[in-house]
Amino acid sequence: MRARRSGKCTAARTGTLGVLGVLALAACGPDRHSDNAGPAPHTPVQIADAPARLPVPHGKGSKTSDDFNGDGHRDLVLNDLVKSQAHADDPGIGIVYGGDRGLAAGARQLLSPQRQAAPTKGQLPAVFDAEETCDLNGDGFTDLVVSTDPPYDGQGRPPVPLQLLFGSPNGLTGKAVTLTIPASARAGNDWPDQPVCGDFDGDGAQDLVVHASDVQLTFLRGPFSRKGKPKAAAAPIPAPGNAPTGPAADVDHDGYDDLVVRTAQGAGTSAVVLGGPSGPTRTGVVLPAGIDVALGAFGKDKADLDAAVGTMDGTFLRYDLPAATVRGTLDVPGSVLDAADFDGDGRSELVSSGSQLRVFRGRTTGIAAAGMVTVEPPAQGTTRVVTVGDFDEDGRADLVVRTSAGETKDTVAVYPGRKQGLVAAEPSVEFSSSGFLTR
Repeated sequence: MRARRSGKCTAARTGTLGVLGVLALAACGPDRHSDNAGPAPHTPVQIADAPARLPVPHGKGSKTSDDFNGDGHRDLVLNDLVKSQAHADDPGIGIVYGGDRGLAAGARQLLSPQRQAAPTKGQLPAVFDAEETCDLNGDGFTDLVVSTDPPYDGQGRPPVPLQLLFGSPNGLTGKAVTLTIPASARAGNDWPDQPVCGDFDGDGAQDLVVHASDVQLTFLRGPFSRKGKPKAAAAPIPAPGNAPTGPAADVDHDGYDDLVVRTAQGAGTSAVVLGGPSGPTRTGVVLPAGIDVALGAFGKDKADLDAAVGTMDGTFLRYDLPAATVRGTLDVPGSVLDAADFDGDGRSELVSSGSQLRVFRGRTTGIAAAGMVTVEPPAQGTTRVVTVGDFDEDGRADLVVRTSAGETKDTVAVYPGRKQGLVAAEPSVEFSSSGFLTR
């Protein structure tokens, strides 16, 4: 089970722990600043030092990605939080709500299995991990798909580990419900996990794809009821692999979202699975073996998506999806890839993280090492990309990273996108997730 991301700048999609949604949002959204102006100034705030929590703003519903309280401002999901002490239990999921000036560090919420999870056979889960975000019931409030570890004796089909937390005017306030997956939509005895949101059948409602078993997918049509039941679910669909991966996107411009399905987690080949009236049933282009894949408009045509496949030896760029004509190789190692438009020109930049965190500018000729920006971590420790998203609403994506120094100390930092320089040299928002442990 893992956290992934998604989205689109139209009403059809609102998801993301993610990248493609930010790409589309940054490319399509209005730029409210001049070329030389940056986003509204922020004062770095340490959550741990905040005297009190700020109330979660009250919303009325919106089409903004990752907007759990529907106030029109993007919110942040933190799946990894510091612990009260080494080897303590995972505290849960952190939510930082957005405001008029970007993320409001004090407006935070801790989602824990003790308070929010649904029990299975009377037992609450110990695992509570954010997996996907999208508006599953179409009410204008983003919902959160969470993975859990329900009790299982190893015999027959395991229970469904996915639960849904529905957004509301006050954010993610209610109890989760277990996702309903009909027996007829399952296959084999694998865990039905790895959810990906998208409008795969083109009806305007958000659907879910999850792993079934034996290289098959389960397709659950939205909208979903507040009890976690999909509108419909068909028999499992043959797939090119066992690891559906978000974010979903309409690769071939036919009005149906598509997704990448990998052979398995880790290194391996992957393929684009194309949506249609019956859902994601057609396997498109097969991509070369790699350890991560990112989709973005890296090259000349801002309307066409390209694929970047990352390996330990180099980042191979394959353009012109869905045909996937090879256009170039970027000889810079990178283990995890993300894509977003940081400078607001409509083309995606490629984020490569591993031993270093680098951002490569998208150009009419594609991506090259020239123009690369190295992001300095905000603190000593291990730095990972949390997500990319336009949190300050300036039409440019921002980069969110977390640097951890052991289990009890970390720094979360937001680097705003810039027309010049791609990302700001200093974070606009900076805090420790230890604040989620205090009431």
